[in-house]
Amino acid sequence: MHTPLWQSPTTPHPCPSLHLSGQAPPQSTSPSVPFLIRSVHEGAAQRPLAQSVFARQIPPGATLSYGEVASRVGSPGAARAVGQALGRNPFAIVVPCHRVLAAGGKAGGFSANGGITTKKRLLRMEQPAALGPHVIRLRPCDHVKVGVERYQLTIGGEHQLHWQRDPHGNHLARLTFKVGARQPELDVQVELTVDVRAVNPFDFLVDPRCKRAPFAYLDGLAGELAPFLATDDPALALGPRARAFLAELPSAGDAVELVVAINRRIAERVRYVVREEAGVWTPEETLTQGRGSCRDSAVLLCAALRSRGLAARFVSGYLVQLTDEGMLPDQPRGLDHDVVDLHAWAEVYLPGAGWVGMDPTSGLFAGEGHIPLAATPHPGGAAPITGATGPCHATLDFSNSVTRFHEDPRVTLPYTPEQWNKVLDLGGRLDKRMHDNDVRLTMGGEPTFVSTENQTGAEWTTAADGPHKRLLASKLTERLKDDYAPGGLVQRSQGKWYPGEPLPRWQIALMWRTDGKPIWRRPELLADPWTTMDTTRAAIDTETSGPQPGEGGGHVRARALLMAFADALGLPATQVMPAFEDPLARMRELAALPPGDPASDPTLVTQLTVALAEAAVDIEEPDEEADDLDPTADSVKARQSLLARLDEAVTVPTAYVLPLNRSDDGTAWQSAKWTMRRGRIVLTPGTSPAGLRLPLDSLSWGPAPTVFESDPSVRRPDLPDDVSGTVGHIVKRTDPSQFLPRTALVAQVRGDVLHVFLPPTSYLEEYLAVIGMLEDAAAAAKTPVVVEGYGPPGDARLTTLTVTPDPGVIEVNIQPTTSFAEQSDLLESLYEHARHVKLGTESFDLDGSHGGTGGGNHITLGGPTPADSPMLRRPDLLVSMLTYWQRHPALSYLFSGRFVGTTSQAPRADEGRESALYELEIAFAEIDRLATKGEPGTGVDAPPNPWVTDRALRHLLTDITGNTHRAEFCIDKLYSPDSPRGRLGLLELRAFEMPPHHRMAMVQSLLVRSLVSWFWDQPYRGRLIRHGGDLHGKYLLPYYLIRDIGAVAEDLREAGYEFDTAWLAPFTEFRFPRLGTVQIRDHEVELRGAIEPWNTLGEESTGVGTARYVDSSVERVQVRVSGGEDDRFILTCNGHPIPLRSTGIPGERVAGIRFRAWQPPSSLHPTITVDTPLTFDLVDQVAGRSVGGATYHVVHPGGRAYDRPPVNAVEAESRRNGRFEASGHTAGHVDIGVLRERMARGAIDSGVPGILDLRRARTVLR
Repeated sequence: MHTPLWQSPTTPHPCPSLHLSGQAPPQSTSPSVPFLIRSVHEGAAQRPLAQSVFARQIPPGATLSYGEVASRVGSPGAARAVGQALGRNPFAIVVPCHRVLAAGGKAGGFSANGGITTKKRLLRMEQPAALGPHVIRLRPCDHVKVGVERYQLTIGGEHQLHWQRDPHGNHLARLTFKVGARQPELDVQVELTVDVRAVNPFDFLVDPRCKRAPFAYLDGLAGELAPFLATDDPALALGPRARAFLAELPSAGDAVELVVAINRRIAERVRYVVREEAGVWTPEETLTQGRGSCRDSAVLLCAALRSRGLAARFVSGYLVQLTDEGMLPDQPRGLDHDVVDLHAWAEVYLPGAGWVGMDPTSGLFAGEGHIPLAATPHPGGAAPITGATGPCHATLDFSNSVTRFHEDPRVTLPYTPEQWNKVLDLGGRLDKRMHDNDVRLTMGGEPTFVSTENQTGAEWTTAADGPHKRLLASKLTERLKDDYAPGGLVQRSQGKWYPGEPLPRWQIALMWRTDGKPIWRRPELLADPWTTMDTTRAAIDTETSGPQPGEGGGHVRARALLMAFADALGLPATQVMPAFEDPLARMRELAALPPGDPASDPTLVTQLTVALAEAAVDIEEPDEEADDLDPTADSVKARQSLLARLDEAVTVPTAYVLPLNRSDDGTAWQSAKWTMRRGRIVLTPGTSPAGLRLPLDSLSWGPAPTVFESDPSVRRPDLPDDVSGTVGHIVKRTDPSQFLPRTALVAQVRGDVLHVFLPPTSYLEEYLAVIGMLEDAAAAAKTPVVVEGYGPPGDARLTTLTVTPDPGVIEVNIQPTTSFAEQSDLLESLYEHARHVKLGTESFDLDGSHGGTGGGNHITLGGPTPADSPMLRRPDLLVSMLTYWQRHPALSYLFSGRFVGTTSQAPRADEGRESALYELEIAFAEIDRLATKGEPGTGVDAPPNPWVTDRALRHLLTDITGNTHRAEFCIDKLYSPDSPRGRLGLLELRAFEMPPHHRMAMVQSLLVRSLVSWFWDQPYRGRLIRHGGDLHGKYLLPYYLIRDIGAVAEDLREAGYEFDTAWLAPFTEFRFPRLGTVQIRDHEVELRGAIEPWNTLGEESTGVGTARYVDSSVERVQVRVSGGEDDRFILTCNGHPIPLRSTGIPGERVAGIRFRAWQPPSSLHPTITVDTPLTFDLVDQVAGRSVGGATYHVVHPGGRAYDRPPVNAVEAESRRNGRFEASGHTAGHVDIGVLRERMARGAIDSGVPGILDLRRARTVLR
């Protein structure tokens, strides 16, 4: 309640100005001064103040006499005193003394300007007002992009409401009031329930005839759009400044790019402000001020578009903006809370696309948050409320609020703060429980990341290596070193070399001492060879073709470094020997090449010209792209470079070598000068680092001495602070005729960076001593180095994190952690560091399919040392886990990637040979018989026969080819007798794909930790289940997997672990996204993604050899029907009855559908055509007709071919949503007899129960 202002608005009154979210609406700030102020004084001296206070408590429209005021303040008979006190009121606006009258209802006096006349006028204005007709435009338009589920308009007071449509199709609520009736207020409330799903604002196709602007509207559109093309609208009046601005805007080009550019230019030119004045500014006023409200920018955009011959209309509506959850590290944060406000924007008409919304306030296209209420040619026709009242004092209160009452779990924010606190609480209690039970469990993993900037390059899809991947891996390692190991060491080594890959993979190892002491004290002496894209490309070229001619000048630095190293050991300078490339090998390569210059070879020129012509076929504008298509020059240049390299004289050393090893008794270093038959060290041919090409076989006729690696299971004493000083610099003199060290330190300059290749070592102390002396030598030579070569032997006193490449991803092998809290901090920081170097955890297909990186996030279980590993100390623990996993397929499939099944990277134990479970039961019995017995939970030390588990399970936990690494439970590094690297006490769970959020990864970890703790306390025993067809049938449908994983969570709760099933909801939504829902009468039909195993096909010949393709052309979806138990209706897909199975819940049934999604030449049954789109019909058997349905498209329903994957999860969701239509049932009569025959055939078919295979239905069952 407020005191009226002299400046109160008169009728008619328009709706308050529109405003953008994030700004306080002007209506929320009252223009009046509050009058209810309680006095803190009492007593006779303050009576005038008390009278003033009481007068301020009289509400508008009410009056009291002077005598009544005197009585209520406790002074009966003091009416004259009250009048005198109010007469001295200097602020008539603050103290509404006009509401105090003389006796008998007479006006009395008034101290403000105008006297009695003003007093009577104010009293008239405060009386209830007569309301004239009002028009309300607060109902969403029909072209709204969100699903409007409920709308309610509530008007206070007596009125009559009539719904109408204006000439443009907008909904109008016309209010009329009884003639002569007066109301104190007009209260308008709107409650709107919408389903806000992501939409792609660019998901449209423009008529080919209108793709380039300017264009003329054809087919009679110009006449229909005449009101939206008019430029003589006074609201769009142009002045000199507006005309100059419009002249700067583009006027020709691609139509979509043109409107995008105009929209962005207006957003950049006009600064947004909340403008409380009524009405809109003309474009001239907006540009003169350089600022404006959203409605002013919308008017300017309409004027700009119409000036380019494009039809445009003004739109008012709601703008819903939700909390920013996917903030990028280099962009400002968005809103931190949900808001909804009245807003204004514009729409442009593009033939083929229709009306396309554009928001000039933000410079973006209108999305799912823009809910239009009215769209008109003139802004006045889109005002949310218009009408008239009688003379009155008017104040306006305005508020908006948005509430989320249901939302599907999402990967950008998988858990609420309350949920996450409960996860942390359970993790903390679990750590204490496992500590009390002496479990000594450590957990590691292999998170994988992909580029957020390049999703289509070969190195981020199929290839293992690439320049961009190297650059980001190096940046990530640098950040991790600064965070985890400031005193650590970065070593770059050659990794595995797989058949078919042109180069061996690399590995970047970050190492630090477990006790926190530094390994490398001067970080400026560690060089990074991959700092730019140019350096990474040059490194790949060198590894592929060898160094370029003239690059041998860096050998001086290599010699200086090794001389400093040798000098510290007291070795003579002759021990530092140069190593050269083999001229004979070069001569052999040169002799095998064709004669002449490659540039003049006619066959090469012709071949490359043809290739160039073929590549140009798909280029729409070859003139603009010509500079990017010149492989002829590059290929000829490469061949000429090869000839120059082979012709170069071999007079400059490639590297320098210092033979070095540790004596057998471990008391001294040994070195001797190598002598060769050829008189100098000649490297073996190749392009690998020189340290890998030493001619060791040319040193002696005898066998090479064996380098023994220390057993990692042995407990060793603490490391000294100065390992190099403790090991010492003592050199033992050796007779070269009696002993020659076969290991050496090699220094080589590649890419103008000095690389030092470390020899293999037997003990960690020996390795760290070499590193310490190398750092001192680098300081003495004043040159930074890249450490490469052999890594340290396995030792628990050293913590190691490695960054390696894998096809399409970068893999980070994180260090083991001993607690849930430690692992949580590690993963959170790792994800954050990856995000800052533009590495992400999500991948997207062109159709919007959302998945992980495609790489694994394998969980590794072990102990602080191999002897501490719970898997070795309690072999029954592994038996319990294998048994429980086999009984619950959800543990294998819910967290896995798309590639599951027998030929996948992590097949279950029962997905291979039929006899696997039979043999597995025998192995379990043998483990139980031979393992050392002990009381559960007492922490029994390692049994005397830790090899029992490896021998019993090694040949059963494999894929169908016998590969022990490709198994869901991989025990390669548990206790293999092959080598010390295989006796690490590690169990690798490989059926875990990389989750998109680190908190989801921690919930995975919490689930596994809880199961390990439970089985440690109480070994799990149960029979192995023969799932049969259900394993690849119902257990690949989300409904049954969710129910199965719910049973796992229930088991944990019964065992005392409060694991909430809701914590797994983000996984189910991420793994099985909802594709669409449709309500048909009392049946709700929901479509979700499901799992389809991919088959590995037979070998086929390719241009580079033989290959085995994976068939991913078949997809699977789940259909769930709720409600409607009447068997009168049959749900069909493409005319085939769906074999729905009851779930045990009344009215709920589930089935799966397998269908051919695309038709590649290499696939199972390549002649079977695609089954899409999938048309669902609810068929009434009595009427013989479809009563409704839906349509699911595998590709864009309009035939749009996307040229790039989605940039984020929102765009991916919009593409998926665009492929489902809650309409499109089959029209006409349906032959019920045919349907019943197909149902009967399907019931006796040998296929999987509850699964409709459309390929089989169209062939075997036709």
